[in-house]
Amino acid sequence: MKCVICKQGATRPGTATEILERNGAVVVFRNVPADVCDVCGETYLDADTASRLQKEAEELIATGSRLDVRDYRAA
Repeated sequence: MKCVICKQGATRPGTATEILERNGAVVVFRNVPADVCDVCGETYLDADTASRLQKEAEELIATGSRLDVRDYRAA
């Protein structure tokens, strides 16, 4: 896929760090599978991965967690 940000690079399979913030809470997911632009480093998640991260972050925030850093684990 061609990068929609820089319009120069192509994306390749890799990993990314994704940071989700809501109402002052921050959840950091490391080693998330993603397509990564080989020029600018922009990351693209597939819909299932993005949905899973969103759900997990919402569950953590609902428990009162204000800051959490974790490695991505495949389902």
